[in-house]
Amino acid sequence: MAWKGTSPLLLLVWFAASMCGARDRTDLLNVCMDAKHHKTKPGPEDKLHDQCTPWRENSCCSVSTSQELHKDNSRLYNFNWDHCGKMEPACKRHFIQDNCLYECSPNLGPWIQQVNQSWRKERFLNVPLCKEDCQSWWEDCRTSYTCKTNWHKGWNWTSGSNKCPAKDVCRTFESYFPTPAALCEGLWSHSYKVSQYSRGSGRCIQMWFDPAQGNPNEEVARFYALAMKSRAVPHGVGPLLLSLALILQLWLLG
Repeated sequence: MAWKGTSPLLLLVWFAASMCGARDRTDLLNVCMDAKHHKTKPGPEDKLHDQCTPWRENSCCSVSTSQELHKDNSRLYNFNWDHCGKMEPACKRHFIQDNCLYECSPNLGPWIQQVNQSWRKERFLNVPLCKEDCQSWWEDCRTSYTCKTNWHKGWNWTSGSNKCPAKDVCRTFESYFPTPAALCEGLWSHSYKVSQYSRGSGRCIQMWFDPAQGNPNEEVARFYALAMKSRAVPHGVGPLLLSLALILQLWLLG
């Protein structure tokens, strides 16, 4: 058998090398997603538009992207907010802010996941959104109208922009999203998870913040990246350790 000719020392060297190849989770700090409109690296963008200005000192979005995402008929994704009649301005500002966070933030690294989609290779998943941000989003949108609970899929795109399928009925947001968590977590396929922490805690991502006070999401990303690093065992290491132990035991017995 092959293991009989293998030195335990060589096996340990091989194991150490494989461990060194595991991804260092600190590379999830200050990074941009690999997606349709994101820059490859974050950096200053002094002229970011309107609601995206909090990220102008260090941004993953360009000026043109920040301008385009404020438009009702944006060319970024051809997504129509007014698919069930005019969306209330107070509601729409939350969707614009959501887009600014998605396109511009370099502090979502701990939640980036690889995906196999035509328009992006990465997304974020279960970002801990501060509970007040989710609550105000829901409060301001509850009387606007939509026809779907998950806006990532199921639209009729034959016209070039999203329209409600014939079987889906326009109802108030509150009908489709009876709680703040239903909205924030269900809307974009669990991109967000409503946190039990409050704004300013350093434990949840803020969609809204005053750039004059700095970007609070930097601290949040550091906390979760370090926590993940401290408790993480790289995928496959558990079975690898077991196999190594068995081989070593058999070598000694042989």
